[in-house]
This record gives sequence, C-alpha cells and structure tokens, in this order.
Amino acid sequence: MALYMLYEAASGYSLFLAHGLDEIGQNTEAVRGSVSDMNRFGKVVQLVAFHPFESALDALNQCNSVSEGVMTDELRNFLELNLPKVKEGKKPKFSLGVSDHKIGSHISEVTKIPCQSNEFVLELLRGVRLHFDRFIKDLKPGDLEKAQLGLGHSYSRAKVKFNVNRVDNMVIQAISLLDTLDKDVNSFSMRFREWYSWHFPELVKIVNDNYLFAKVAKFIEDKSKLSEDKLPELTEVLGDEDKAKEVIEAAKASMGQDLNPVDMINIQMFAQRVMELAEYRKNIHEYLIEKMNGIAPNLAALIGEIVGARLISHAGSLTNLAKCPSSTLQILGAEKALFRALKTRGNTPKYGLIFHSSFIGRASARNKGRMARYLANKCSIATRIDCFAENGTNVFGEKLREQVEERLDFYDKGVAPRKNIDVMKSAMETANDDANGDAVEPKSEKKKKKKEKRKLDVEVEGDVTEKKKKKKKSITESVEGVEVDGEVKKKKKKKNKD
Repeated sequence: MALYMLYEAASGYSLFLAHGLDEIGQNTEAVRGSVSDMNRFGKVVQLVAFHPFESALDALNQCNSVSEGVMTDELRNFLELNLPKVKEGKKPKFSLGVSDHKIGSHISEVTKIPCQSNEFVLELLRGVRLHFDRFIKDLKPGDLEKAQLGLGHSYSRAKVKFNVNRVDNMVIQAISLLDTLDKDVNSFSMRFREWYSWHFPELVKIVNDNYLFAKVAKFIEDKSKLSEDKLPELTEVLGDEDKAKEVIEAAKASMGQDLNPVDMINIQMFAQRVMELAEYRKNIHEYLIEKMNGIAPNLAALIGEIVGARLISHAGSLTNLAKCPSSTLQILGAEKALFRALKTRGNTPKYGLIFHSSFIGRASARNKGRMARYLANKCSIATRIDCFAENGTNVFGEKLREQVEERLDFYDKGVAPRKNIDVMKSAMETANDDANGDAVEPKSEKKKKKKEKRKLDVEVEGDVTEKKKKKKKSITESVEGVEVDGEVKKKKKKKNKD
C-alpha cells in the first residue's frame, strides 16, 4: 500500500509520496537514523504537490483550523486533486500519513481516505521538515524562516487576543495577590504589635483589630504625651468613646519602656506601611468582585466571588473549569487527599475548595457530602453558562442559588423543592426579557390601565342593561296588564290553549 504524507508548512500545504522504504528501513529506529542523510531520504520521499497560501491571513486561518483538528475546504480540494482517485465501492490502495490524529480522523470521516499517525509517520515527517527547503526549488534562502516567524507571531497573538472585559487571567492574578496580601498583612501586623508592645503593652488587650491597632498606635505615638485633650480625636479613630477613655487610662499607668525618637520614627513608618497595605488589600478585594461580576456573574451569584475566583484559579481558566464535570469540580483543591485515599484505599474526600461556601457550613454533618455534590452540580452549570453565553447576566446564578437554598430546606425541614425544568424556564424568560429590553411597567401605569379597563366594562354593562330594559318594555306593551316575565309566559300559554 502506497503511503502519502501531508505536511503543513508555514508557506503552504505539501503532499509527499514515500516509496522504496527498504532504502531507509521499515521500523522507527532505522528511519530515525536515516532521515539526516538527504541522499538516502531523497530517494524514498518525493514531492507530489505543493499549494502555497495566498496571504499571511490565509496562513493563519489554515493554521488555526489544523490545530483544532478541522479540515478546511482548501485542504480538501488540495487532497482530492492530488491523491489517486478511488472508485465507488472499492477500498483505496493508499493511506495518508498526518502529524495529528485529530485532523486525520476528520479527513477520513469526510473524504473516506484512510489516515494514519504513528511514530513511523512522524519520523518521516521530521525528515520532510528537516529537508523541506531542498524539496521546494523556488524558495529563496531565508524565505521559509521568515514565513515561520511571521506565522508563529500571528498564531500566538491570535491565541491570547480575547475580549478584554472577559479575560479570566486578571481574576487568577487578583486572587493570588489577595492570598499573598492576607499573609503579608497578618505577619506585618503581628510584627508591629510585638514591636509597639514594648512601648505600650496594654494597648494589645484593648484594641484587637490589626488595622485599627496600627491606626491608633500611629495616632498615639508616644504614650506619655496622650492626655484627656486628645479624647475626641481618639474617639473618632476608635469609633468608641469608652475604649478611648480606657486607652487614655491605660497609658497613664503603662508598664512599657520609653523609646528614643529614632525608634519611634521607624515604628511610625512601619505603622503607615501596614495601614497602606491593608487599604490596598481592600482595593484589590473590590477589584476582584468587580471582575468576577463581569467575567463569571452566574458563578459569583451562586457561590460568591472569592470561592468562584479560587475555583477558576485552580482550574487554570474559566474554559478549563467549564470543561470539568461536576464530580471533578466537587473535589477541586483536594487532590492530595484524593490520591492518598486511593493509595491507602481509604475514604475519598467529599469536597475541596467549595467547602468554603456558606452552603456547606449551613448543612448538617450528615448532609454535607450530599450538599457538596448538589452545589458542585449547580456550579458546573453556572460556569458553562458564563463561559459560552454571549450575553453576560446573573439571572441563572440567582435562580441556581434559590435552588440550593430550597435543597437546604428540603434536607432540614423536608420541604419539597421546585423542579429544575420549571426554574430554568423562568430563568430563560427573565433573561430573554432583559435581553429584549422589556422593562417592567411602573405601578402608576398599571393602575391607569386597570381604571380604563373598569371604565370600559361599566360602559358595556350600561349598554347591555339599556337593551334589556327596551326589550322588557316592548313585551309589557304587547301584553296588557302584565308586567312580570313569569306572568307573560302564563298569558302566552293561555292563548295557545284557547
């Protein structure tokens, strides 16, 4: 069976025919040692056809399609034009060697051409890549390198070029920075408390918050200068007059040692740095919340911005997280415990990063595993909506959160939750209304419409009653001395008897 090989170069598609393989060997090791010799390799592999790309944009599109395992129309026409024709109902007497099994499976599925991608074919393609400039005679020195460099830059640029408002890399960096800042703020605060406690040890027991401690210490500076005159300002810093009075009383009877001016300056500078770091941490937290609401609004509405950002960071990207099944998402972050359990044949973990969600904490001990499984299922749905939906909305996240709340009530109180299909239908209706811009009518307009409807009903009822009265009047006039409908009927019956 003849072996053709498809090689995707930066300058175009090329088709090679391998014949007389005995010259270089039939196994992979023999080919690997023979491809470097062009005299031996050139006798075995011959160029059949070459189709150059029209432009750099065309080369980029073809390269993207091949990397995704998709055969373009241009590639299909090239293969059908240059490969031997196969009669209907007969098997082809050749096979096509490709570098990637994905593009090979697509080619064989569409064109029924048998494709193969193994180590033997890959070694032959390696030789083609090595001696490609000798097969194409019209190429000038340096043309192939320029084409490869330009296509490489374009391909890389296209891969990292996304919607700037939905770049999940910012979320990954922000949550990593937030974790680092938490550790740094805590360690710096503890260092500052220990340092300033040499001067004013009683302040630690009065003020527990790290940020507030640094703020108060910066305001007090030297405890010996703290007096009743500074009570209003100290109350403004602490937010509590009783604590401010307690600090002043403690400063008067403090057992701490005095500090020289140079040490006090360094302590004050360190306090300022701790405060700035804590404020910067707060700003990063707000930035992360804003980014999560723009990138993954449904996941943020369901499980919270921080836990959702940790899941995205651990998975590597929002797309990777969307590809994860709910069972993987459930134990994401507990990989060590999982493999340890598999190795020792123990119990596998029930939850990973989603344990930090408030839903798991609110569930009872016997229902934590079931709650984690249900929550992971809803998180998987929310993530896929965020990743693949064109319009960003948090309607589905809110509805999924309601479902999780209902499931909690079902576990605790036995209240039956709504069906998933009903919840999703209502979410779709709400999302469609928001997308179409159908705003809800104000109450005043609703009241006006109701009044107009009532008025119209009254007018219709008035017309109907007037018609009835006229009809009744005509009946009474035709029958003398009779006014009631029942008597009219009797009078008519009597006339019929006569």
